[in-house]
Amino acid sequence: MLKQLSTDDSVALADVLKTLAHPTRLQIVDLLMQGTHCNCELAVQLGLAPNLLSYHLHLLEAAGLVASARDEQDARWIYYTVRRPVLMALRQAVSTLLDPARIMPRRPDCGPRACGPRACGPPSDGG
Repeated sequence: MLKQLSTDDSVALADVLKTLAHPTRLQIVDLLMQGTHCNCELAVQLGLAPNLLSYHLHLLEAAGLVASARDEQDARWIYYTVRRPVLMALRQAVSTLLDPARIMPRRPDCGPRACGPRACGPPSDGG
């Protein structure tokens, strides 16, 4: 049997997935999968104002998905790339979590299916 996600792993995975759970950020990652882009290219291709693009890129960087580097000759130009090791780890985590081979047959330990209608009784409503 495959192990379950630890609480720390599930929190970390959820944080990254929350970051990706926005259409604009998915489009940014999709564009960056084609290679390095500068901020102006991304803004034009996505039709975003510079401040809005900056906001989304900041979130992607904070999640570790994207790296940036300023141009050595003119620091106004910023180049963005996908961080391959992070992307590979994310892909592995999601693939493991959602692997259909992990679905196991199981009978509940409670309720009529497990112990008959009289042996367990109805669930408590907490009151």
